Amino acid sequence: MDTPVATGAQLIREAERILVFSGAGLSTESGIPDFRSPGGVWSKYNPSDFYFDRIVSDENARVKYWQMSTESYQTMRSAVPNRAHLAVKALEDRGKLLAIVTQNIDRLHHKAGNNPERIIEIHGTAFSVSCLSCGKTYDRDEIEERIRFGVNVPYCDDCSGVLKPDTISFGQAMPEEEMAQAITYARECDLCMVLGSSLVVYPAASVPTVAVDNGARLMIINRDETPLDNIADVVVHDSVSRVLSEMIESRD
Repeated sequence: MDTPVATGAQLIREAERILVFSGAGLSTESGIPDFRSPGGVWSKYNPSDFYFDRIVSDENARVKYWQMSTESYQTMRSAVPNRAHLAVKALEDRGKLLAIVTQNIDRLHHKAGNNPERIIEIHGTAFSVSCLSCGKTYDRDEIEERIRFGVNVPYCDDCSGVLKPDTISFGQAMPEEEMAQAITYARECDLCMVLGSSLVVYPAASVPTVAVDNGARLMIINRDETPLDNIADVVVHDSVSRVLSEMIESRD
């Protein structure tokens, strides 16, 4: 009997336009805790403090937000891609990768060497900061330097507006262009590979459903069950890096 790994390897061999949909479970093996896991951000902070409208309107909320965000960023900045990220890069090297749609804000797909033009960051990135008033953009390390020297809440040099990392917070609108592009890729792919996503955060989690509705095969590799397990062609509840590496290496 074929194992799920063997079946997954076969799907990869047969596919020509693979859409990778990645979530937090892909990056935990690079040392970046899932926000919801024990030891993650939400075990130390109250998520209700970080809704977008509070960040915009409440100075005290901004102090807490930057404390949390800086702590998370330092972990992301030093993280390196794991075997799963490198396996995704191998898919691109073999001409099979259509695109990566990622919920992650850690830039590990970039660090792994994937073409940035193929990476859709639908929840934004922690590596840049923008003014919510005038739109001026800053490199994240420049802002972190200010915080390191005692600034609790940084503001825009040009207009004194509120600065915020270019990540999507609770209650903040999803980036329309990125979401539209993700849906386009979902309609074009012949295999959608969900890597390390619980598929419970919408509208991002609608991407694999669109892929299936348009005839694509669906593979899910995630430690826990997901709401789409019942419609997937292959489901493996295990380490993403180990399972995906085995699939890639057993392709011939």
